[in-house]
Amino acid sequence: VTPRGSLAEFEQTTISIFEAAAPSVVYIFTENAMNGFFGAQQTRQGAGSGFLWDRQGHVVTNLHVIEGAQRIQVRLDSGKAIDATFVGGSPGHDLAVIRLRRTLPDIQPIPIGTSDNLQVGQAVLAIGNPFGLARTLTTGVVSALNRRLPTATGREVVGAIQTDASINPGNSGGPLIDTAGRLIGVNTAIISRSGSSAGIGFAVPVDVVNEVVPQLISRGTIPRPGIGFIPLDDEIAARLGVPGVVIDQVVPGSEAQRAGLIGIDYRRRTLGDVIVAVEDMPVEDMGDYVRALDELQIGQSIRLQIRRANTVREIVVTLMDIS
Repeated sequence: VTPRGSLAEFEQTTISIFEAAAPSVVYIFTENAMNGFFGAQQTRQGAGSGFLWDRQGHVVTNLHVIEGAQRIQVRLDSGKAIDATFVGGSPGHDLAVIRLRRTLPDIQPIPIGTSDNLQVGQAVLAIGNPFGLARTLTTGVVSALNRRLPTATGREVVGAIQTDASINPGNSGGPLIDTAGRLIGVNTAIISRSGSSAGIGFAVPVDVVNEVVPQLISRGTIPRPGIGFIPLDDEIAARLGVPGVVIDQVVPGSEAQRAGLIGIDYRRRTLGDVIVAVEDMPVEDMGDYVRALDELQIGQSIRLQIRRANTVREIVVTLMDIS
C-alpha cells in the first residue's frame, strides 16, 4: 500500500472549519397531528436543520421547518435530544427562533460574520441534515449576490446569497459559513425541477438574520407595514391579465376597510380594487408592492393609486402593523 502522505492545505482547512462549526449545528425534528382517512388521528413528522445562536439555548432555523409543529425536538452534535419551544417567527424572512427547554454547559453558539462584503467566487460551506443524514458538509462558492428570494407571504428577502454548495431537503435552516468559520447566511431554498440540488441554492444573508433574530427573541414577531388585505395570487392575476395587486379580501377593521377598499365579489364575478402604484411608484405585482412598503414606516400616511373598473383614483391610507 502506497502511503497517503499529508492532506492538501485546502483539505486541512475544510476539515478544520467543519470540526469547529459542526458542534453549533443541530438537527430539528417536528411532529404535527393531522386527520387521516376516516377521521383517524395521524402524526406527521418533519425534519430540518438549525444552529445555536447563544448560550441561553436559542436556535435559529427557517420558519417553514417548524411552522405548525406541535412538538419540536432538537438533536445536538453530542447526540442528545432536547425538546424545544417556539419563540417567534417572521414569515416575511422565513426565519424562526426556538429555545431548548433545558440548556447544557457545552452549548457552542456559531460565530457570526457579515454579508455586506461577500464576493462572487468566494468559497462557502453548508452544514445540515439533508434527507435525514446528519452532519453533512457540502462546499461551493458564492454564485451570485443580491438575489430576490420570494417567501410565502409575497414578500421577498432582498440581498439573498446564491450558492452552488449542494442544498437539499433537510438542509433548510442550516448555516452557510465562510472559510473563517463564520455564519454568512441561512440556507433556505433551492431551484430544482426534481426537488433535489441542481447547484442553485439560496441563503438569507446574515445581515438580515442579525436584524431579525434579536427582535424575534425579544418580542416574537417582526413589525410589518401594510394596510390589511389578502391579495389574489400573482399567478392567477397574471392569467386574468390584470397588472397590479388585486385585492381578494379586505380584513375587517383594517386601514384598508377604513379607506373604503373592496375585494372581489365572487357572487357577481367582478373584481374589486387593484393597487397599481404606491407613492407614484408603479406596482406590477405583490413583489413591487412589498418592496415599496418596506421603505415606509408603520403609522405613516401613504398615497395609493387604485383602479376600480375602468377608473384610477388616488387614496390616502395609514400603514398598520400586519405582523
